[in-house]
Amino acid sequence: MITSKELREKWIKFYEERGHVNIGAVSLIGDGTTGVMFNVAGMQPLMPYLLGKKHPKGTKLCNVQGCVRTVDIDSVGDATHFTFFEMMGNWSLGDYFKKEKTKWSFDLLTQVFGFDKDKICSTVFEGNDAVPRDDETAGYLKELGIKPENIFYLDKSNNWWELEGTVGTPCGPDNEWFYPRHDNPCCDTCDVNCDCGRYVEIGNDVYMQYKKLDGGKYEELENKNVDTGFGLDRLLLFLNGLDDGYKTDLFAGAIKCLEEKSGKAYGQDEKDTKAMRIIADHTRTAVMLIGDANGITPSNTGAGYILRRLLRRAIRYCKNLGIDATTMCDVAKIFIEKIYDEAYPLLLEKEGYILEEILKEIKKFEATLAAGMKEFDKCIIGMERKNAFMSQKDPNYVPETEISGKQAFRLYDTFGYPLELTVELAEEKGLTVDQKGFEEAFKAHQELSKAQAQAAKGGLTEQSEKTIKYHTATHIMLAGLRKMFGTNTEQKGSNITEERLRFDFNCDHKMTEEELKELENFVNDVIGKGIDVVREELPYAKAVEQGAYGVFNADSDDQIVSVYTIDGVDKQICGGPHAKNTKELGTFVIKKEESSSSGVRRIKAILK
Repeated sequence: MITSKELREKWIKFYEERGHVNIGAVSLIGDGTTGVMFNVAGMQPLMPYLLGKKHPKGTKLCNVQGCVRTVDIDSVGDATHFTFFEMMGNWSLGDYFKKEKTKWSFDLLTQVFGFDKDKICSTVFEGNDAVPRDDETAGYLKELGIKPENIFYLDKSNNWWELEGTVGTPCGPDNEWFYPRHDNPCCDTCDVNCDCGRYVEIGNDVYMQYKKLDGGKYEELENKNVDTGFGLDRLLLFLNGLDDGYKTDLFAGAIKCLEEKSGKAYGQDEKDTKAMRIIADHTRTAVMLIGDANGITPSNTGAGYILRRLLRRAIRYCKNLGIDATTMCDVAKIFIEKIYDEAYPLLLEKEGYILEEILKEIKKFEATLAAGMKEFDKCIIGMERKNAFMSQKDPNYVPETEISGKQAFRLYDTFGYPLELTVELAEEKGLTVDQKGFEEAFKAHQELSKAQAQAAKGGLTEQSEKTIKYHTATHIMLAGLRKMFGTNTEQKGSNITEERLRFDFNCDHKMTEEELKELENFVNDVIGKGIDVVREELPYAKAVEQGAYGVFNADSDDQIVSVYTIDGVDKQICGGPHAKNTKELGTFVIKKEESSSSGVRRIKAILK
C-alpha cells in the first residue's frame, strides 16, 4: 500500500530527476489577484508565469499544491468529495513541449506506478473550424505504446483549456490520461466515454500552444507552455485499489478516532458513515485554513465565513454521530501531527493556536444551539398544551403533529438552526415539520432583504449621476486600501453627497503623505484604464466563494445578492448603483485624512 507521503516524494523526485525545480506550495488563501477566495487549482498560483512573466526559479517547475473548493460542500459526505485536496503539478514555461511531456507522463504511470500500458487510455482534442486536430500528441502516444483503439478524440468541452472571456491569452488542447478500475466492461462499447464509472481520469497535460484572438480565432504561440495536473487524493485512492477516499492513510487515523469515540463502525450504517466523512473532511480543511501562512479564523464575512460554515456543519454532524464536538480537536491533532507534519510543518508550529480556534467556535455554536433548543422546546410545549386543551373540548379532535413553517423559519433565522436539524429534532419527538411552509417563509424573507439591500444604496444620501460616480469611486478606493494595508481593511462608515465622498475604514495609524499619494494614484490609474463595472446576481455563499466582500450580513447562503466587479481591481457585494465604466469618474483627489474614532480613519475626497 502506497502512502500519501510516499506519493508526494515519488512525484517530486521523478520531476527533479528531469531537471525541474520544486517550488513548494503557496498559501491556500487567495491574495485578491486571481478573483477567487481560495486557491482552487494547482496551476492557479502559476498563472502570471503561464501568461508570460519570468519565474525566478526557471522554466521547468514542479510542486504539490494544496487547494480548497467549497462550491459543492453539500456533496461532501459521499466517498469521493473533499473540500481540501492536493494537486501534483509540473510546468514548462517555454521549455519542453508535447514530445517530452507525453513520454514523462507515460513513464511515470508505467515505470513508477506500475500501470499496464495496454490498459492506459488517453483523450486528445478532435479539432474544429478554428484549430486543427491534435494528431501530434496522438502520434507521440502511439509511439510510446498506447494502443490506437485506446486513444479518443474529444471536442472542445472535454479537451481544450482557455480563460473564458479573454483575448490575447494563451490556450490550447489538453491530453487526459484514463485507466480502468476493473476488466469487466458494462457493454460492448464501454470506454472512457461511458458513464458506468469503470474508467477513472488519472491526470491531464495542458498544452498552451495558441494565442486567442478576436472573433474566435487563434494563432500559434512562439513560446509554448505545458501545465500538468494530477490529483494526489484521487491517484492515492486508485493506486491502493480503493473506491472510498476516506479509506486512504490521509483519513484512516481520523476515521479510527471517530469510531472509537462513537462506538460505531465506519461503513456499516450509511447515516453514521456520512457523518464521519463530513467531520473528518471539514476538520481537515479547517486545520489547513487556520494553520495557513495567511491563516484565517471563523467570522461572518469573506473567507472566515466559509471556515465558520465548515466548522459548524462538522459540529452538527458530531451531534448526529452522538459524540462531543470537542472530538474535532482530537481529529485535528491527527492531521497536524501524523498526516501533514512533513508536507506542512507550519501546522505543527501553530498547533496550539489551531486547536484553540476550533474549540472557540465549538463553544460559540453550542451556545447558539442551546438557545435555539429552548425555543424548540417552547414550540413542543405549546403544541402539547393546545392538543390537550382541544382534546378535552372535542373528543374527535385530531392532535397536531407538525411544527409550522413559520416556527421552523424562526429557529433558522433567529437561532441559526438549519432546517435539517429542526426536522431531526422533530422526528425524535414523533413529529414532522412543514417544510413547504418553511420554504415559503424563507423566500418571503429573501425578497424583503433584497429590497432592503437595494434601498440602502451604499451610503448615498441621494441618488444622482454625481453620487453614483462617487459611490463607484469608494469601491476603487477601498480596493486600494486593501492592497496597501491588507484584506482585513473594511468599510466602517460611508456618506456620499453630490459634492464629496466621506469614507471611514479601520487603520492603526495616520496615513502618511506618501501613502495618500499612493492611494490617489491607484484610484486614478483604475479610472484611466476605463474598466467596465459589471453587476451580477448570485446566491450569497457563491458570491463569497468567488471572493466578493462587503458590509453585508446575509440571512442565508441562498439569499440573492448583487455583486459589482471591476475586473482585476474589486469585487463587492453591494446594493448599488454604480457607473458603467471607470472612465466616467473624472479625476480623484483626496482632500483630507483624519481620525474618526479609535482605530478608524476617515478620508474625504472629490471627483473633478
